[in-house]
Amino acid sequence: MQAIRDLISRHKAGEPIGITSICSAHPLVLEATLRDALSRGQELVLIEATCNQVNQEGGYTGMTPADFRAFVIGIAEKVGFDPAHLALGGDHLGPNPWTSLSAAEAMDRAEAMVSAYVRAGFRKIHLDCSMSCADDPVPLPERVIAERAARLCAAAEAAYGPGGDAPCYVIGTEVPVPGGAAEDLDELAVTDPAAALATIEMHRELFEQSGLGGAWQRVIATVVQPGVEFDHDKVVDYRPERAGALSAAIEPVENLVFEAHSTDYQTPAALAALVRDHFAILKVGPGVTFALREALWALDAIEAQTVPDARCARLREVALKRMRAEPGNWRKYYHASGDALELQLQFSLSDRIRYYWPDPAIAEAQERLFANLRDVSPQLPLLSQYLPLAYAEVRAGRCSLDPAHLVMAHIAATLEAYYGACHPNA
Repeated sequence: MQAIRDLISRHKAGEPIGITSICSAHPLVLEATLRDALSRGQELVLIEATCNQVNQEGGYTGMTPADFRAFVIGIAEKVGFDPAHLALGGDHLGPNPWTSLSAAEAMDRAEAMVSAYVRAGFRKIHLDCSMSCADDPVPLPERVIAERAARLCAAAEAAYGPGGDAPCYVIGTEVPVPGGAAEDLDELAVTDPAAALATIEMHRELFEQSGLGGAWQRVIATVVQPGVEFDHDKVVDYRPERAGALSAAIEPVENLVFEAHSTDYQTPAALAALVRDHFAILKVGPGVTFALREALWALDAIEAQTVPDARCARLREVALKRMRAEPGNWRKYYHASGDALELQLQFSLSDRIRYYWPDPAIAEAQERLFANLRDVSPQLPLLSQYLPLAYAEVRAGRCSLDPAHLVMAHIAATLEAYYGACHPNA
């Protein structure tokens, strides 16, 4: 996509700018993102769908890439954000949803997925084949990862065809697990600079050998590990001194920056340092849906204080009941029991509850909660107690007492840190 490539060119020329990639399919997160961008006069907003959320088989949202594009554009039109300033991306596009299958079958499905994304108008494509399939060795050899990425790039190019705004690509073999680490973390090894450069060169050679020289000119970033991650209850913060050599290594590489995954929960100062150090694309997903959950739980508490018991939606209770009844989306990540499991289900930084918001019973409870709080508006003292960030926006006259607006005001506080990091001179 030319607008993103232009931004990367500006960064390579010395401007300390970057772009935030919002990896979420929740309507309130997306509306908050677009309203925030509109208030700032942003001319480019990047929203990405992940392979597990959205694919040709529906993903956990039930949406195909074409459905997701229509969904996002509908929200943009609702808030008055010009869709021409939207960039849509596909995150972790590869065999990840089908790793229980053979590599041959999983890659066939991955090809179909990448093609569907490109045909639907997604123009930032993260080619991620770093995971092993059922009949693969563990770990997967780096050359196999790169060969599969080239194969998926060829499928994307075929789906794109000539003319129009051509796709840009993100590569890499040292890719953090989508959604945060499942194991406890203490400290991470930063990618070796020589290894990062070798990965880039390997991809370049394989792209050229596959007749993808033109596509290689549109590769804008590679994914590495800058020493940034989170697990259920800890955050590994970015330490610039540990990534100095890695940061310097990308400077002479034409057209490429680093894409930083798992930046959720980093401090504003750490996010700004990442952009300065050429991690110019900042991915965030669970961080914004965690803020969404915080706000919804706060509204649930306010409801309990203000709405007659018989009318309460009890969103929190309904959500936890549905998570216990359908554990498939969290069981392989949460291994605690008893009270510790209850804490993980609700409060884990990996935020696996995000998979459950489309559940009909949970969605109905959320609608009832919002209806109740529209009938009985939250009082300012309760807002100050449970949603102090939204309270400040209400007091400043920038937010109404509508529950959806209160949720979006809380999410916007997370977005503000990313905007500041990517636009330090704004």
